[in-house]
Amino acid sequence: MTREQAVRLIDENVTNRNLKKHMLAVESVMRHLARHLKEDEDKWALAGLLHDLDYDSTENDFSKHGLRTVEMLADTDVPEDVVYAIKSHPGHFPRKSLMDKALYAADPVTGLIVAAALMHPDRKLAGVDVDFLERRFGEKRFAAGADRDQIRSCEELGISLRDFLQIALNAMQEIHDDLGL
Repeated sequence: MTREQAVRLIDENVTNRNLKKHMLAVESVMRHLARHLKEDEDKWALAGLLHDLDYDSTENDFSKHGLRTVEMLADTDVPEDVVYAIKSHPGHFPRKSLMDKALYAADPVTGLIVAAALMHPDRKLAGVDVDFLERRFGEKRFAAGADRDQIRSCEELGISLRDFLQIALNAMQEIHDDLGL
């Protein structure tokens, strides 16, 4: 599946503009993580881009999140390891590969970074640095929906929390116009 085909699929199935931005953010973080780990950037980015494809239809039944996307991708040429990463990211299946582990950690870190940008006076990603993110990471009530244990699982990739935050921040800063930040 090409990126253009994936974006079309998202446009057909995802109605929430902020969710689309989240998917773009995770795509960028996954691309940067793949680059850092010397993995297939396009494949990892595709997993990030499509990971919440079914969110509109599973929002009220989390047990089906990820699984519905598998059904939606059944007749496509999306690689099986990408499909597995998508279905494992909500925690329904064990994370086996580096891609699975990366997607699991990348998903919530984007929310933490967006929340950090929105609390800056300029409301832009450019004003955020890793020191600021680390301080906010330690505040349990800040971006409470960004699961800290899930983000900390970046260590399963052999990446320290600080380095992971820097990689994710760089990835999102690179696409700040697309994210409106």
